[in-house]
Amino acid sequence: MKIISLNIRGFGSGKESKFGDVKSLCFVERPSILALQETKCHNLVDNWLFGLWGSIDCGYVQKEMVGKSGGQLLIWDKNIFEVSSELIGDFFIAIRGKWKKSGNESIIVNVYGLHDDANKCKFWDSLDQILCIDGVSWVICGDFNEVRDKSERLNCEFFENRAKRFNEFIDRNSLVDIPLGGRKFTRVSDDGMKMSKLDRFLVSDDFLNLWTDLKVVALDRSGIDKVIADSWSGPMGGNRKDCVFRNKLKRLKGDLKEWSKVHFGKLDSEIESVKKVVTDLELKAKVGYLNDEERAKWLNSRITWMEMEKIKTGMLKQKVRVRWMLDGDENSKYFHNSLKRKYNKNNIRGINVNGSWCENPNTIKEVAFNHFKNIFEVHSSDGPSLEGLFSESITSADNELFVQSTGFGFLVSFQRVAMLLLFPLFRRNRIH
Repeated sequence: MKIISLNIRGFGSGKESKFGDVKSLCFVERPSILALQETKCHNLVDNWLFGLWGSIDCGYVQKEMVGKSGGQLLIWDKNIFEVSSELIGDFFIAIRGKWKKSGNESIIVNVYGLHDDANKCKFWDSLDQILCIDGVSWVICGDFNEVRDKSERLNCEFFENRAKRFNEFIDRNSLVDIPLGGRKFTRVSDDGMKMSKLDRFLVSDDFLNLWTDLKVVALDRSGIDKVIADSWSGPMGGNRKDCVFRNKLKRLKGDLKEWSKVHFGKLDSEIESVKKVVTDLELKAKVGYLNDEERAKWLNSRITWMEMEKIKTGMLKQKVRVRWMLDGDENSKYFHNSLKRKYNKNNIRGINVNGSWCENPNTIKEVAFNHFKNIFEVHSSDGPSLEGLFSESITSADNELFVQSTGFGFLVSFQRVAMLLLFPLFRRNRIH
């Protein structure tokens, strides 16, 4: 039996998505039950959750976020724990069931306590109400957002009255706070200065009797930095330093490949799975109406699909960037292959001349030249002419009238004037 509790602080989306981290955690640790707090998600779809868990042999219950915060999720292995009932409260979600191996009954509670005093009191009261159930063993895990004494905070403000109410709640319900191993604090601020122990496991005596070797261990933060550090610091045999360095690089390469495979290896299949859900619902909508549950499922599946596509796009961008760093500005193999295909497509390897196939380059050039020469060469000089349209000169009477009206004392050839005015209209270009 293994129960993992984790405040995910929002799954996020795109490059900020923590889906791969949680999936890797499930793959490595193989928990019986996974309790997540602050998912900051609305209704999550089956395929997305199955992908997170790594199997379809799981059940789940979820509490949606309120506003822009909150949200809880409980996932369990159906082969280990058989759930008979579920309960969703204001500050918790709980499942009741039996451990298949022993047949003993337990209630698992995933809690997320708020910060303000008013909600703190409601939080303890709501837990008191469900802890009155007898005949079962209890496990309460999650983020309580509270400490028991001053030693559980570092560089943080300590409220004695809040810690007192927390301790009274534990004593009142006869719960056992299992000591934390691995590290002292579970919450560290972004700057690394403030630390607190806000996450813990509280169990009943009956649960301790079921598992005599029960212990709580704070897991290391999962990420690529730890993978690199562990791989590089591991022992490596060899006398020559250059060989040791080479072998370390090889081992690091293999470890990074395995890490990437765990995080993103099934991304394409998961995208296709979610895409199929969206497509099936859209096809169903064409022939009839979708109910509220189906519309919500379609919307969440589409959002999940888009988030996965963003993750995949980011991975491809990184691969392209790495490829460019290795090759620089050199033209890629794909570029040269494209040029070859274009050259082969446009290249004239032969021509049909008078019914016979010819591949001689000189003959092909000559035939092509003659073909276009015949098209553009002018074979006739026929064109518009002004001949016969006008007389040689104007009459004496017209000349007299023209001189009187213009004041010019010379004879103007009307034919020449007409030619100068009308010539641009009859001019045409000829190709020789």
